[in-house]
Parts: sequence; structure tokens; C-alpha cells
Amino acid sequence: MSFRRGVVRQSKFRHVFAQAWKAEHCIDDVRVSRVTWDSPLCAANPKFIAVIIEAGGGGAFLVVPIGKSGRIDQSCPTVCGHAAPVLDIQWSPHDDNIIASASEDCTVKLWQIPDAGLTSPMTEAILTLEGHSKRVGILAWHPTAFNILLTAGCDNVILVWNVGTGELVYQLSDAHPDLIYSVSWNKNGSAICTVCKDKALRVIDPRRGSILKVKEKVHDGTRPMRAVFLSNGNILTTGFSRMSERQLALWDTKDLSEPMAVQEMDTSNGVLIPYYDPDTNMVYLCGKGDCTIRYFEVTDESPYVHFLSLYSSKEPQRGAGFLSKRGVDVNKCEIARFYKLHERKVEPISMTVPRKSDLFQGDLYPDTAGLEPALLAEEWIAGQDAVPILISLSAGYNAPPSKHKDTIRSRPKITTQDSGTGAPSSASNVVPAPLSTTSSAKEMGEEEAPHRAATGDTGGVMERPKKEDDLLTELLAEMKALRTVVLAQSQRIEILERQLARIEDGDV
Repeated sequence: MSFRRGVVRQSKFRHVFAQAWKAEHCIDDVRVSRVTWDSPLCAANPKFIAVIIEAGGGGAFLVVPIGKSGRIDQSCPTVCGHAAPVLDIQWSPHDDNIIASASEDCTVKLWQIPDAGLTSPMTEAILTLEGHSKRVGILAWHPTAFNILLTAGCDNVILVWNVGTGELVYQLSDAHPDLIYSVSWNKNGSAICTVCKDKALRVIDPRRGSILKVKEKVHDGTRPMRAVFLSNGNILTTGFSRMSERQLALWDTKDLSEPMAVQEMDTSNGVLIPYYDPDTNMVYLCGKGDCTIRYFEVTDESPYVHFLSLYSSKEPQRGAGFLSKRGVDVNKCEIARFYKLHERKVEPISMTVPRKSDLFQGDLYPDTAGLEPALLAEEWIAGQDAVPILISLSAGYNAPPSKHKDTIRSRPKITTQDSGTGAPSSASNVVPAPLSTTSSAKEMGEEEAPHRAATGDTGGVMERPKKEDDLLTELLAEMKALRTVVLAQSQRIEILERQLARIEDGDV
């Protein structure tokens, strides 16, 4: 007898919790653009949030520091150098002060935002790229090569630029017979995948200009589609069925004959924009006009795409920006953050994995792509490929101050008894004796002590007499040893749960 239905899939992301920030942390009075182009209209990095806004007589977007909240004054300076509406904006993955913008005026412009943000309207771009004959609606920075930017326009042409020199390095004019809906680089930037109005998915080598793979009719519906490369080389697409149901499909680039998985959702007409997080292998689907954000986990085992949950709100979104992983708050176990665009408001929404421990949750935060490019533009043009250079988030990269900081500051200091009067100290001097596990802790080393001190996890000690140094060292060692025991038990429990699931499935 099989108990398959009763088995719960083991995943640390099964309980991702989505929560909108309070009203006082939102950005108000932002006149979000009404362009009909299906772009997110927003881009965010650890320094800034950029939002495409309504602008009379041209195109403009707002750039504010990421900590900004409250009302945006109508006289607030904007980036306003385009002669027609802006359709897409994308921050450089290798410089948090550089942003590219694409416009109906057929140009792409690059802007350098000062660290302190804008103090006056910015009309002069550091570079203007002119190569498209019709409006430009798609921007895609190369993930690992410095200064390589891809642009796609309504002229059905894809251009690849070296923005360091302003030079057009590759042009793909014949690959698409109709309007290009989306473009995505693979992990090392050696190939792109595109979807087009002809309903075909293409995998293209942009340097050779050759189409490597084609799948006709990825989705049968006539509405726009989207495609994104996953870390393992598979491709995830969103589109519509013949019955106008919204779909998500997963494709193996080695064999595009049939999808690995297909999920149908609803009959809403908003195009589902996929936001992919390579660190967690999660995909968030956010449709314009929707009141929901769906999120899924992609795994290597059937059925491959696992629905996790649905964030629902009362107001529909006009667009949404997805914060790069370097900007999330690791102290609060935040694994993703959206900036949801309302008609006149930007609302942050955090995706968190609830954890009781205050320690850094290494399993939630594998090393992620940092600012340093793996290649120079010239190296990539010459044929080299490289995966992103990764950094650790354990130091709380761009994270807010520890949530313990204020609590610790208000605690009394531990002092020794007054030798003259025998008066008790201002805090309890009763300290439990160290357990016998300290020896195993010493084998692991004391490298965690500075991290604990930096995050404020010192058990209430702000300043201590020198006599207590040895005692504190022993306590830290004991805590480290206990943590090791807990982690080992957690791993053992996880193994046993997997074995139990296999037995219930009849695999053993």
C-alpha cells in the first residue's frame, strides 16, 4: 500500500513567508508610468530603487536611495534625458551606480548616479547608444563580462554593445521574424534564449550569430511570452494555452521536443514575468494587473517545478522590481524582496524563511554573485566564458544593523564586586560552569567570536573587565560546541525523514 499522498516534500523553502512592509516604509506619490509595454518598470540594487514615471514631453525615471520612504515631492529630480517614454531600465550587475535605460526614441542611454542620489535633474547621459531603427524595449546586461550590454528593439534586431568603448560588437538581424518578447543570458554568458511573437523559443550564440536550438510553439496562445535561463542550463517559460490559460513550462535545452513540466494557473490576461533566483532555485511569477505573486521551487527531480505559495493583496501591481541578493536583510532571513508598483506608490514586499536562531543561516544564503566581473569585455568578445565570481553574505553585506543592537545598549554592564564594600554588581555574577564540550569547540577554532561581537550576540556584555576575558572565551567555545551538536542532530533528523519518505513511497 502506498502512502505517497501523505509524504511531505523536504525543502527549506516550503514555508517562505511573504509580507508587505508597513505604510510608513513605502514610497508615496510616485506617478508610475502608464506605458503599455510589458516591462517591470522598476529596477532595484543594494543602493538605489529606480522607477519609470509619467513625464510630459519625453521620458523620465525616478532614482531614490534604497532606504528612502515617505512622500516624493513633485520637484524631486529625475533622470530625464530621453525624448520619448522610457520602456525598460536595468542596473549594471558590476557597478551599483550605473543604470541603462531604453526608450521609444530608439536610443539606449547609460547614466552614472552619484552615491548620494540625484540633487538636480539629470539630462546628460554618460553614453548614448544609437543602432535601433524602432523603439527599444529590452535591456540585458551580461552576467559575468564587464560592460557588455544587450539591447532588443521593435525592429526585431538584437544588438550587443561594449559600453566601455560605445562600440557595437554584434548584431543579430535575421534571427527573429517578428517582435522579440524577452531575452535572457545563461549562467556564464555564452548563450541567450529568446521568445518571439512567432511563438518560438530560440537558443542563440550571440558571438557567432548562430541559432543553436529552436522550439516552435512553446505555448499555443497568442499573448506574449517570457523565457529565462536557469543555472543548470534549463529554460523556464511563461505564456498562454490555446484556451487562454496562463502557463509555466520547463524545458531541457538538450531535448526541446517536449517540456519537462507544465503548470496551468488561471485565465487572467496579464503577462507573467518570471524573476529567477539562482541561489535558491526559486522562481517568482508576477503579472501586471495581478494582485498576486506566485512562487515555485525548481528541482532536479520530477515533477521538477513545485508550487510553494501565493502572495495575495487587494491592489493590483503596475510592475515590480526584484532586489539583487546582495541587498537582502540576512539578519531577518530575507531571501528575496520585491518593490511592488501601485498607481502612485512603491511598496516593498519581503520573502522570508522563519527561523528561531539569530545565527547566520548559511543554508539559506549560498555564495552569490558579487560586483566583480569575471571577464573584461575584450576577453568575452575574444571567446572566453566564465561563471560569476561569488561572494559570501555571512558578513551581512549591506544588511541593516543587527536587531539586537538597541536591546544590548540598554542592558546593564557586568562588573565585578566592589572589593571594599562587597556590594553586588549591577548584573548577576552567577555564571554557569562550562560544559565538557569546550575541547571539541577548540578543535573548531574561535573564528566565530568576532562575528558574534559584530552582530551584538554577546549575551548582554558591552564592556567587560579584563579578568573576565578567559571566562567569556570559554562561554563562546561552549556555545560553538553546542551549536555543532544541534546542527549535527538537525542533519541526522533530515536524513531519517528522507528515509521515512522513501519507505512510505515504497522505494525501500
